[in-house]
Amino acid sequence: MPDRAAADHAESIDMNKKLKSTIIAAVVVAAAGYMIAQQMQSATITVQETRNALNDSSIVLLDVRTMPEHINERIKETPLIPVQELEQRLHELDQYKEKKIVVYCRTDNRSGYATSLLRKRGFDAYNMTGGIVRWRAEKLPTVSGAVK
Repeated sequence: MPDRAAADHAESIDMNKKLKSTIIAAVVVAAAGYMIAQQMQSATITVQETRNALNDSSIVLLDVRTMPEHINERIKETPLIPVQELEQRLHELDQYKEKKIVVYCRTDNRSGYATSLLRKRGFDAYNMTGGIVRWRAEKLPTVSGAVK
């Protein structure tokens, strides 16, 4: 009988170790998720902040919508790289490596992804919250028509 008690005790210790390891892993994952969320939250800029920075030569706006959306309505003098092409066309942004890149789309979903990608690749990128929908709601100027 003493052998069974020792085996049960060893099994209990092993289960406690596994439980502790699982809890530690969950805490680490939660902390990493929180840090990523905080980093992404700090990587945003409002429409008004963007508007106020338009004349700042250290800022560049980047539209990550589709070409038809860009032709239909855009913020003046903003380059276009659709989000689905961004990873393959990152080299086009090398000229802006020393600038703050403000990324926008229709609302801010695609630009959120694009901002994250750019930041991972070393760019100082910020997601314009609310996108062009918010820009328009603030009655800020846009242009339309073919791109030169």
